[in-house]
Amino acid sequence: MVSREHKRAKVLHEKLQLLRSITNSHALNETSIIVDASKYIEELKKKVERLNQDVADAQTSDKNSLPMQVTVETLKKGFLINVFSAKSCPGLLVSILEAFEELNLNVLEARVSCTDSFRLKAVGGENEEEGEAIDAKVVKQVVLEAIKHWSEKD
Repeated sequence: MVSREHKRAKVLHEKLQLLRSITNSHALNETSIIVDASKYIEELKKKVERLNQDVADAQTSDKNSLPMQVTVETLKKGFLINVFSAKSCPGLLVSILEAFEELNLNVLEARVSCTDSFRLKAVGGENEEEGEAIDAKVVKQVVLEAIKHWSEKD
């Protein structure tokens, strides 16, 4: 009877140590190991949600099977906007610039390549006269909409 309980305790201890190593926990007691494991699981759930959102965003921007990468980063005064497609996209630059204009986003600096592929790297600043502040998500959504409208015209 004692040996069974001793074996169960040993197995439980081994499993807790395995859980501790998997979750990179530095805890020493059982309760802390389990708390660290639950925190680890919550972090994994958040990562899965972010990845699912990224996949959904990619599918939205890929309506016509045109592989397009769009990133928008917030700078001190404005945004860094990157758009890339492995294919040439005649007319896309005009659509994106029109979208910037509708958003009252001034293009402060831009580098564009439209030969074999499409590449736009632009620094845009908010129009000082407009009182409303915009964020990177809004800018990205506007660029994605411009791409969608361009691809529907094409």
